[in-house]
Formats: sequence, C-alpha cells, structure tokens
Amino acid sequence: MKINSKDFLVHPGENVKLKKWPTIVKPVYKSKEQYKQILGEHIDELSSLQNLLYASNRYSVLLIFQAMDAAGKDSAIKHVMSGVNPQGCQVYSFKHPSIKELEHDFLWRTTVCLPERGKIGIFNRSYYEEVLIVRVHPEILRSEGIPHEVDNDAKIWQERYHSISELENHLHRNGTRIIKFFLHLSKDEQKKRFLKRIDDPEKNWKFSFADIEERKFWDDYMQAYEDCLSATSTVQSPWYVVPADDKENTHIIISQIILDKLKEIKMNYPKLGPKRKQELQSIRTKLSKYS
Repeated sequence: MKINSKDFLVHPGENVKLKKWPTIVKPVYKSKEQYKQILGEHIDELSSLQNLLYASNRYSVLLIFQAMDAAGKDSAIKHVMSGVNPQGCQVYSFKHPSIKELEHDFLWRTTVCLPERGKIGIFNRSYYEEVLIVRVHPEILRSEGIPHEVDNDAKIWQERYHSISELENHLHRNGTRIIKFFLHLSKDEQKKRFLKRIDDPEKNWKFSFADIEERKFWDDYMQAYEDCLSATSTVQSPWYVVPADDKENTHIIISQIILDKLKEIKMNYPKLGPKRKQELQSIRTKLSKYS
C-alpha cells in the first residue's frame, strides 16, 4: 500500500468531524520485518534531507505533535527521528506553564523555542494547548491574568486561532515550514494502553490518576480538537490527522508526510566560487604529500 499524504490532510476551511476520520487504517506493512525495513528507508532519506536543510541554512522545519494521552507522541518522535543528527534537531515538551510563563502572552513560551535556520524543531504539545486543555478547563484561563475586556469574551477562542494563524503565517514568510500532526486515537485503544501501563511495572511511571480524570472530558476534547483543526489548518501550515491505534503504521505515515513536505522545500548545497575551489585543491595537494 502506497501512502498518500493528502489522505490525512485537513484541507483549509474544512469542517472537521473526527468521528468521520479513522483511528486505524489498513497497515502499509505485512510483517514486523517489513515495518522495520520501510521505516529504516524513511529514516535514511530523512537524515539526508536534514543534512541538506542544515547545509543550505535558509529554512527551518517545525513539527508539532498534539494528541490525547497515550496516543504515542513520544514513540513517534523517538522512532521517526532516530536517524536525524542531534545537532540539527531540537525537541521541546510543554507542560503546565510556570509562574514566569504565565506573566507573558500565551504564545511567548513556545516562541522562544522555535528552531533556528537549518534545524528541525519538534514540539511535543505546543501553543495549541491554549485552545485545547485551556478550553476544556476554563479555570486555567482565569489563572493566566488576561485583560478584563477579553476575560469573559465568547470570541476568545476565535481570537486565539487568529493569533496562532498570524504567527504561523509570519514564520512561513520567514522560512519556517510547519507540519502539524494530530494523532487520532480511539477511546477504546486509550483504555487498552492505560491498562498496559498499569500491568507493566516498567510503564507504571507513565500513568497517573489524572489520566483517568481527563477521560471524563473526552467529548469536550474532541469538540475542542475539531474546532481547532478546522480553524487553523492552512495551505502554508497544514494539519494531518494520523490514525494512531496502530503505532507502527502511525510511524510510517508520519515519516512519509515529513519526507513529502521536506522535498517541497527548495534546498541546495552551497555552491563554491572559483577562489574557494582553488583553496580546496591547494589543501588537497598539501594533504596528499603527508603519509
């Protein structure tokens, strides 16, 4: 089965209904061995493109991962990006904001972590938490100290979508290419993974009572994600809804989407002028004289 990235793309202006999007699709691999082979090929190609991105030094790439708990964000980042040079990749995980971060606007703490030119940045959760968990739990919004004139404004979420889109458009104009992944996990599969975390001593640390509490808000989260995906998927910075019930399939789909998007970027290795070429030949001549 050939992966078509557009099958998972949220088209600009699309009214997303997540019940219509699958959480599992036919596997693109027939065995564990074939899975490893396909992913390995993707990783090798991704590594080459990352080297080109670093050498060209004109663009940066930001990968954003959002999902419900246990959807496999950490696993996807670990497996898909395993072959990328650590010097050219930066990973940030965003949890509850600190007191200092709460003293700034909601985009501040993530903006200071944006990737430099030539690098791939990865946000494990992101500024999108501000229209997801904050929307589901309005008490968090009240702790952010926002101005009174917008504190009770019913349009606050639309305004935040607008701020996010403006930021992403600005970043795109300045060379940052943004690829956003929503790992679409079913509620039943989340339950299975939670039980596995409880039954496996090596995974107990991943589980907390708060995870169970958040399941009570599943429908609220789905509504928040639907509105968010609908409002912020653009031509420049698209969302991809990736089926997440099969982790191996998820890894292959994500890696293929990243490869497709990287290939769209016009990158070239720096061209050397006559003077630099002459210098290199001179150095080569000197080196060849040494044993």
